[in-house]
Amino acid sequence: MMKKLLNVLYVTTPETYLALDGENVVVRKEKDIAMRLPLHNLENIVCFGYQGASPALMGACAERHIGLCFLSPHGRFLARITGRVKGNVLLRKKQVLTSEDQTESVKIARSFLIGKIANCRKVLERAKRDHGVLLDVTAISKASQSLRELMQAVMECQTIEDLMGFEGSAARIYFGEFDPLILHQRDSFYFEGRSRRPPLDNLNALLSFLYTLLASEVSSALETVGLDPYIGFLHRDRPGRPSLALDMMEELRPVFADRLALSLINRRQVLGKGFLKKESGGILMDDETRKKVLTAWQERKKETLIHPFLKEKIPFGLIPHVQALLLARYLRGDLDAYPPFFWN
Repeated sequence: MMKKLLNVLYVTTPETYLALDGENVVVRKEKDIAMRLPLHNLENIVCFGYQGASPALMGACAERHIGLCFLSPHGRFLARITGRVKGNVLLRKKQVLTSEDQTESVKIARSFLIGKIANCRKVLERAKRDHGVLLDVTAISKASQSLRELMQAVMECQTIEDLMGFEGSAARIYFGEFDPLILHQRDSFYFEGRSRRPPLDNLNALLSFLYTLLASEVSSALETVGLDPYIGFLHRDRPGRPSLALDMMEELRPVFADRLALSLINRRQVLGKGFLKKESGGILMDDETRKKVLTAWQERKKETLIHPFLKEKIPFGLIPHVQALLLARYLRGDLDAYPPFFWN
């Protein structure tokens, strides 16, 4: 599949090869030309696959300051081709300056958290709509209302410390109603609270694995637009921690990971026997279960939806890339605010 969004060409069909024909980029699939676009209409090309691109196209992109990024078919960042330094250094400099300015950081961090809380509410409301007969609707409605009130408080928040406090409160309210959303396999899957390093039950092991996949996807998306995944606005800098990826993950976790975990369990696509308890007490997934989860993750990324800000139909898998692009545009001054992703 090929998709052009905001002057960025996303090539998500792995078996394609990119070439140059005059002033055009040509996307070839085997011997056929799948797409042809003028280079002057593009500012970035993102290719998911191993086939690569011609040296002529690489040179043309570098000369015209068009970013050319390669990711694995699963979304892992491989490389970015750039010419003489131009836009990326200015963007990263703005990212660093913004991260060191609390007032400016708060503006972006607020958007991340508003997106997170709105999407947590949506998970609860969707469960209430789909499975109301099996759930305590009153309790879920109360939690949803509490999250709504918390979202209002976040909008008025002025410090990162207060935002982190609100993030913790939102997580407690949301996860407080998470266990009832597990409708099947209750003996094997339950939720008594978030545990990590190591996860202490099957559901936490599943969530941790999905969060790791999401962190990789978001880090790759940030790399493709020239942002540093390690310089964040909500999560502060720490050696080895991709703080900006963790920031952007906040709004995407409920939709990408939490919903998928519940679906896998409730549809019995993963079973309790696929999780192994180590001597340390931590839980690991066996290879077969991990493959099932990865397959479901890739299938989920192929599903389409209308992006709430762009008003265009895109695959789920491109959401992190669109959000990274919108964040870069905000930092460059092209947008008045960073628009979080709201799941509908």
